[in-house]
Amino acid sequence: MTCNSSSCLLCTITETGTSARRKLIIAQCFKDLPLLTDDKNLVITLRCLWNIALAQPDDSEFPFLGVFNCMTRLLNRCIRDQKWLSSGKNMYIPYYAAHIIGSYTMNKSRFSVLAVNSGVISPLIELLRGKITWVEQRVGVRALGHIARHRRTFEDIKVYEMEITKLAMDIVSKCIQTIYSEFVVKKSENRVEYHRHLMIKGLGGLEMENRKAESWAFQMQSWSLYLLNCFVRNKRNINLICKLEEFLKKLCGIWGGLHNQNSFVSGIGLIKSLCHSEIGRRNIAQSEGIVESICNLSRSSDEWQLWAIESLLLLVKDPNTRSAVTNIAAPLLADLVELRTIKGRRKMGDVITQVILQDYGKIKYGQLAFNRKGSQKAIEEIWDLKVEKRKRDKLMSKEEVTERELLVAILKREGNRKFWSAEIEAAVNKYTKALDLCPLKLRKERIVLYSNRAQCHLILEEAELAISDTTRALCLSGEMRPHIKSLWRRSQAYDMKGLARLSLMDCLRFINERSKLNNGKRSSRRKIPYYAMSMLNKQMTATWIFAGVAKSMADDINENGSHKSRDQHVLAGGKMKGKILKSMPTHGSDKEQRLLKKGRLWRRLNSTSRRSKGVIEPLLKRLKKRKSVDVQKKKSNSLLFANETKVRAI
Repeated sequence: MTCNSSSCLLCTITETGTSARRKLIIAQCFKDLPLLTDDKNLVITLRCLWNIALAQPDDSEFPFLGVFNCMTRLLNRCIRDQKWLSSGKNMYIPYYAAHIIGSYTMNKSRFSVLAVNSGVISPLIELLRGKITWVEQRVGVRALGHIARHRRTFEDIKVYEMEITKLAMDIVSKCIQTIYSEFVVKKSENRVEYHRHLMIKGLGGLEMENRKAESWAFQMQSWSLYLLNCFVRNKRNINLICKLEEFLKKLCGIWGGLHNQNSFVSGIGLIKSLCHSEIGRRNIAQSEGIVESICNLSRSSDEWQLWAIESLLLLVKDPNTRSAVTNIAAPLLADLVELRTIKGRRKMGDVITQVILQDYGKIKYGQLAFNRKGSQKAIEEIWDLKVEKRKRDKLMSKEEVTERELLVAILKREGNRKFWSAEIEAAVNKYTKALDLCPLKLRKERIVLYSNRAQCHLILEEAELAISDTTRALCLSGEMRPHIKSLWRRSQAYDMKGLARLSLMDCLRFINERSKLNNGKRSSRRKIPYYAMSMLNKQMTATWIFAGVAKSMADDINENGSHKSRDQHVLAGGKMKGKILKSMPTHGSDKEQRLLKKGRLWRRLNSTSRRSKGVIEPLLKRLKKRKSVDVQKKKSNSLLFANETKVRAI
């Protein structure tokens, strides 16, 4: 296509150089852009500017030539003139305009100052109120979050802080349900057309749209948390955020999903920011459920493990919240006292020990007591492990150390024999005695003993004790080379407690660490075990972002009578396996054929996941067909033989 206009913005942008004429044309185009009547050219121009803003957010040319003033005028026109907005392609304008503002204000505070001076805050708040749709609300909260992060422009946002905080909290609480009910649950032909086009740009079908909606839901929730985090860091509206205990409990479960867990702030990030303030610590310490959730996250393979540990340390260091939090967290933090390096932070176990034992003297002499079962005992165990046992080990002679090594080996073998003889409780006692005698420097022996005892607790269905022992084994093994069996056993224990997210993270790490055991040789690459794939499928379905909403909408049924929630769970079950496990080979159909030959297919079918049933059920149907054909052949052959004998007899 050729353009004959000498003042076309798209043509001027493609020109190279920084001439004064080019800048004048661009500045004039930004002034005239909101007055264009050709909606198609306007949207194409905005999309071009959107691509440039995403690719070059730090380029100062467009911000200083009036792009913020242009976007503000466009947003105000869309909000005030609904008739103009609904005509032609104009419905795309608010999304691109707000996205351009957010991209340019992301890194540079001086760009943010230009945006605020152009009046962008007022129309962005209108988008945040849901003036148009949830798609524009998503980019509106993103842009406001980027403006609020800069000190120079936070004062301008602070004028609307009460309303923005309430709106952001409302988005965090309701955006998942909104996106599910207004987009995901609807059929393809009933979805808003421009929403579909913005998501997939005309590429892909229904499955791609659902994946994008899932990603956008995570982003919308995370950007709202980021906006709230800006207020908390500036000590604003903390009382308002902490007022609702249900909101604080919900924060512990917000993690951004597998795709976004490293890119956006999570719920634990906001909790950590709240723990830096006295009001936030007081409100968090009052809820046992929140403290327990933070403790569970601190004993996991989650990316946010370090933030959970730091949040607990802030709560325990505060004299006003120390007693209440230690009463809940002491038995759980006792598993982390031998933690080594985590995310570059060395000797985190020693830091936890110092914080926990700061009131040990009061506890020992009865000046401080805990009403929760096991808290005082856990602190005494920490003292014995980190102080008394270290002293005893230093005073041991070489002969005594050798004797203890032999005794530990004997007790370990006896425990193994008891385990395989199904005397599980006796095996636990043997492993416990071995751990009591084992010197601290025998790290590998202690890892195996903790892990073996955890397996016994799993069989006895003592999930909390299994989590405790596996966490201790993983703390001893270190972050770089974790004990693989302990990862798998902790994943099972978390699954037993119904903590799907933590079980999923341990399962994924188990699969990744197991695949590294090939020593770099592709030919010896280990396959993913069947049991790990089954667990992965189960937890992927359970942690699907729309799982809770889909379960609550039980009355939403398809035309064929099946629940839409189940259809979406099927989609979610296979959603991420392609990206996460693309390079890892699975057992595949040969596994099912071997099961079929060995005659164990029916027993396996009762305990398999949805994915494996999709493989096995067709095999069963084929087997039944073969049997029925063989029976018919036998019957027909027997009838022919009987007729022939009759004829011969006659």
